[in-house]
Amino acid sequence: MENHLTVLICDDSLLIRKKLRETMEKLKFKEIYEAENGVAAIEQVKQHNPDIVFLDIVMPDKDGIEALKGIKEVNPDIKVIMVSSVGTSNKLKEALENGAHDFVQKPINFETITKIVENILKEG
Repeated sequence: MENHLTVLICDDSLLIRKKLRETMEKLKFKEIYEAENGVAAIEQVKQHNPDIVFLDIVMPDKDGIEALKGIKEVNPDIKVIMVSSVGTSNKLKEALENGAHDFVQKPINFETITKIVENILKEG
């Protein structure tokens, strides 16, 4: 599936970023950017204005919730998908209240990511 979307992957784990990047490449994203923390994510959003952001909740410097708020200030239309590990369900509720589009649980699998991206493409 060819798509014209750009994506930002923000996670403090290099391994998770690598895995997500491979998934995004399979989904034929036009541009793929990476950030290792919330501060870098907001900078990348200002610089590249991606269509979709995959954002880890638990990170150093600025956590996912703070980064989400910052991203939404830059561009409220960006679809932010929160990435969470087990035990962050209270944070997920807060993320959704602050404008997160969706969330995905770690470990991340290709089918889940594909479904989320397909839904976003359908929404336009």
